[in-house]
Amino acid sequence: MPNIQANGLTLHYEQQGSGEPLILIPFLSADHACYAFQVAEYSKHFTCISVDLRGTGESDNPDAPYTTETLADDVAALIRALGIPKAHIAGLSLGAGTSIWLAAKYPELVQSLSLHSGWHKTDSLVRVFIEGLQIMAKSLNNIPELTIRAMFPWCLTPELYAAKPEYIENLAAFVRSRPPQSVPSFLLQTNAVLAHDASSQLTRITAPTQITFGRHDAVTSLRFAAPLTQNIRNSELVVFENSSHAPIYEQVEEFNSKTLDFLLRQRRPAALGAA
Repeated sequence: MPNIQANGLTLHYEQQGSGEPLILIPFLSADHACYAFQVAEYSKHFTCISVDLRGTGESDNPDAPYTTETLADDVAALIRALGIPKAHIAGLSLGAGTSIWLAAKYPELVQSLSLHSGWHKTDSLVRVFIEGLQIMAKSLNNIPELTIRAMFPWCLTPELYAAKPEYIENLAAFVRSRPPQSVPSFLLQTNAVLAHDASSQLTRITAPTQITFGRHDAVTSLRFAAPLTQNIRNSELVVFENSSHAPIYEQVEEFNSKTLDFLLRQRRPAALGAA
């Protein structure tokens, strides 16, 4: 249950596997365990370091505004505190927004970049969605139930609900089993989403980048693909045809296969020789 001091905070992380370091940055309301289905495969090839962002899991919960850039500063400080010279960086949704800032501000720390269900700048649709979540959070006063009742239907396709109701229930049980995010922390985190604008940072990214979307994602849809791929040099696009916002849960095998293929191609030559 390791904790480390970084950027003036105590940040919690979990480490599994061996090989080059791979930092996994969670999505909105989630803690490090959200990547359980990926770590099982990734850790066969990489040292997976899954992070609890500020205000989630077992990390500190400061009561002060912050941005996706601040979250990137936190993760950069964690990487340096761990003595890691360079790491692969991966994030989904909020994790992707954070990862954009991290790769742009700290290119010397980033070996490769994986942006899943990401966006460069909050637009009117993302704003309406997030503001709706904030209203519901204040009403429900229960972020795990908000995640299940309000976020799941946006993150998963109707076809998955129809075909695998027991799987949906298992995902819900998993969410309920994790340390709950507080409503104030959720509001701070969603405010960071509302303020997200990394448009000016995209051309600063130098690391090889994989950009992925679910074909049926409405929140961070393929409307964000062109701005990302056209402005991030050395980037490649993957679309998961049968997923919405969370292919990490909906097309687990294909997601793991295609993202791991990218990650393995970005390993340093010494690591390739040792594999």
